[in-house]
Amino acid sequence: MKQKSTITFLEKMAFDVELNGHHFTIDADEQVGGEDRGPRPKALMLSSLGGCTGMDVVSILQKMKVTKYDLIIDVTGEPTNVHPKVYHTITIEFKFTGSNLPESKIKKAVELSETRYCGVSEMLRKTVKLITIIYINGEEI
Repeated sequence: MKQKSTITFLEKMAFDVELNGHHFTIDADEQVGGEDRGPRPKALMLSSLGGCTGMDVVSILQKMKVTKYDLIIDVTGEPTNVHPKVYHTITIEFKFTGSNLPESKIKKAVELSETRYCGVSEMLRKTVKLITIIYINGEEI
């Protein structure tokens, strides 16, 4: 199914974005003429990646009967120094907390998301180095 987003210029560097009935504003930093009224377009890719892989991982873990945990996903992009400034490396950190978390199932869920289900990571992987780190209760696994 095709997806469509409509981006409408507001003023200065701000745009209204409509995506499937949801509206939000994107804007630029003040030093380049924006007013910081919303996120930057490139940075939204980091959120898209985190949301895509996060939804996959949660869904897979539910099927594996793993449901009692908290999860925070930090996605960090490292940009190049020359224009066009693109992310050359993106690090995805899955931070699970809870008791009796099955390390093998968590690793498998993250791996399946990365290699089979998350379309955002598949698109980005073609041009960006993706690094994944998993933590359970603060310890890297």
